[in-house]
Amino acid sequence: MAFSALNRLGFIGTGTITEAIVQGIVASDAETPDIAVSPRSVGTAARLAALSAKVSVPPDNQAVVDAADTVFLAVRPDVAEAVTRPLQFRAGQRVISLIATIDHATLQNWIGVPVSIVRAVPLPFVATRSGVTVVFPPNQAVESLFAELGTAVACNSIEEFDVLATTSALMGLYFGIMEHVVGWAHQKGLPPTSARTYLSSLFASLGTVASNTPTRSLEELRHEYSTKGGLNEQMHAQFQQAGGAAALTAALESVLGRVRHR
Repeated sequence: MAFSALNRLGFIGTGTITEAIVQGIVASDAETPDIAVSPRSVGTAARLAALSAKVSVPPDNQAVVDAADTVFLAVRPDVAEAVTRPLQFRAGQRVISLIATIDHATLQNWIGVPVSIVRAVPLPFVATRSGVTVVFPPNQAVESLFAELGTAVACNSIEEFDVLATTSALMGLYFGIMEHVVGWAHQKGLPPTSARTYLSSLFASLGTVASNTPTRSLEELRHEYSTKGGLNEQMHAQFQQAGGAAALTAALESVLGRVRHR
């Protein structure tokens, strides 16, 4: 089954992503492996333990590492070193790092024993088994786990991984755009609920078109959905002329620099 190759799982850090992954695993049709979660966030740990008898909450992070064959590092970058360095890992353990800005070499230095490190960027949608997760380097067992939680995209180079990790930062911008347009529509007299319902459906449909037509370029789709001389063409042209594309590129480069520690 999808999780069998990973055996016992341990999670250092019990934030939003840990909760989403565990929820997705428990909800899967595959047999739930033994899962140990950090006691750091008492409320989250208790909720996860209530999901399944297979989920336990050891007394501390070292006990989580001791109980696991595969350890997920799911802590903030600013505390990652302080949390990771004191832990005693076993040679040969698999470590799945969810810390986007910490590279393999740094993690290996903190851990201090030979372990198998795989980096991944799961998104909250893994809770409903509909997430897309970037994985590097390719690892069949890790890809299998995240494929069970939606879709896994394995990268063949760290450059590919960094670029996709950067694009994962578009979630806040997506909702920010929706927030702005709904606010604009409300100022024009439209109830916010109506604008939100319309935009949610519109964006979902556009995403479906892009997903279902992989052989067609995005430029082709843009032209198809922008009648010459029409409103969509005008919207795109104004966005470009006002510096929208340049601002987006600047934001992407800024986040990529952070991911690559520049």
